[in-house]
Amino acid sequence: MHLRKRILVTGGAGFLGSHLCERLLELDHDVLSVDNFYTGSKRNIVHLLSNPYFEMMRHDITFPLFVEVDEIYNLACPASPIHYQNDPVQTTKVCVHGSINMLGLAKRIQARILQASTSEVYGDPDRHPQDESYRGNVNPIGPRACYDEGKRCAETLFFDYHRQHRLPIKVARIFNTYGPKMHPNDGRVVSNFILQALTNRPITVFGNGSQTRSFCYVSDLIDGLIRLMTSPEAVTGPINLGNPTEFTILELAERIIDLTHSRSEIRFAPLPTDDPVRRRPDITLAASVLDWHPRVPIETGLGLTIAYFEQLLGEGRVSSAAP
Repeated sequence: MHLRKRILVTGGAGFLGSHLCERLLELDHDVLSVDNFYTGSKRNIVHLLSNPYFEMMRHDITFPLFVEVDEIYNLACPASPIHYQNDPVQTTKVCVHGSINMLGLAKRIQARILQASTSEVYGDPDRHPQDESYRGNVNPIGPRACYDEGKRCAETLFFDYHRQHRLPIKVARIFNTYGPKMHPNDGRVVSNFILQALTNRPITVFGNGSQTRSFCYVSDLIDGLIRLMTSPEAVTGPINLGNPTEFTILELAERIIDLTHSRSEIRFAPLPTDDPVRRRPDITLAASVLDWHPRVPIETGLGLTIAYFEQLLGEGRVSSAAP
């Protein structure tokens, strides 16, 4: 017999959060989306508002929240460098104060809670690929530290609540994820390249393009989060979730130009401070513990993402002059 759960998704109007809300509703759960709309968008969830099992609440999780739920997915946090560096103090607050508030809520109501951590906890890694035992190479005073160290501190809080209060926790370290509903102006490489290619403007590649990333399609990532949340209580993580297929940034740019039939040229720019040179997850643990493997090929995922941005441009919901 299916057990309908009451599930809280913080950051529920964001890129990942909105996809998670949709999937949880498809699984016949009650879903409460909490978002302050700093980077999230009502457009991502407006189609869900007519569903009687979905609720939307405007709230900033740096302030306490009092609700009754069975599970909490803590996804609230700006996740792109442009957004998290725009207000670095608030970024640290949402990582630290927000985690304390959500952990306090989970402790009070004895709810299972999942933290959306990040591959950025590994910093600019000197181990490749990165497995969960690697402790990272992070600059604690650099321009990315508000996010990198904020997420590291959040992991500390989650495991201390687990040890001290026996709170049932799950920690997912999310690697680069892409797909429809990405914020068009978040400065991430996939959205930047697609918008530049669709408008036939030069594609900006930082450095010489030899740095690598691994790109996971959003539906695969959401499947991993739900598998982690529903895994046995002893499985706390942290667990890497990402696609281990590695591409150089230059290869990605060329592939997007080809898929969009673009006339864009590639232009090179200086590499940002502390930008990781290589990034690829070791997903051995996710494969063995969660039976999770990414399934969507890059061509399929990019095709769906390109179609989404074509629709945004066609509807005038994003400027052809941006980013």
